[in-house]
Amino acid sequence: MQADRLLGPEVSDVDGNREDRRGTISVFNGPVPVIRTFADIAGEVAAVTQWLLARIAEGMPPHEIGIFVRSDAELSRAQAAVQAAALPYHVLDDTVEITAGIASLCTMHLAKGLEFRAIAMMACDDEIIPLQSRIESVADKADLDEVYSTERHLLYVACTRARDHLMVTCVDPGSEFLEDLQR
Repeated sequence: MQADRLLGPEVSDVDGNREDRRGTISVFNGPVPVIRTFADIAGEVAAVTQWLLARIAEGMPPHEIGIFVRSDAELSRAQAAVQAAALPYHVLDDTVEITAGIASLCTMHLAKGLEFRAIAMMACDDEIIPLQSRIESVADKADLDEVYSTERHLLYVACTRARDHLMVTCVDPGSEFLEDLQR
C-alpha cells in the first residue's frame, strides 16, 4: 500500500493539523490486509474471534494485538470478539498505556503512534467510516471534501499501525474506503 496514493503529499489529521509527507520514506512494508464483509455483526464478531485465536495459537502475546474501531459506539463489537476468544483486554484511554499480557482495544483516533504485530480493524461499515453524522453536518463542498479526506486518513493511519497481520472487517455494506485498501 502506498501512502502517497491514499493521502497525497500533504495531509490533515482529524484535529486539522497538517503534515507534509514529501520526502518521507518508510522502512517497513505493512501487511496486506485481509478484508472481510459479513451479513451481520454476529458473523463479524465470530470471524474476528477466530482470527484472534489463530494469532494466539501462533504464539503471539496478547499485548501485541490491537483491536480498533471508529468510535466508542462500536467498542462493544471489539469487546465481544476478545471476550469470546477469552483474551484479557483493556480499552485504551487518552493515556494510551499498553499493558503486558493484555490486548488493547481503542478507537482509531488513539491509534496514531502505536504499533502492534496484529490489528483487527472492526466495524468499517458504510456510515461508520466515513461517519454519517460528520457528512451530514457540513454545509459546502469544500467542507465535505475535508471530511472525506480526514475520515480516509483516520482509517489509513489506524491500518498502518499493524506490523505483521491486519484484518479489516465490516457488516455489509462496507465503507467505500475499503476499495482503497484492496489495491
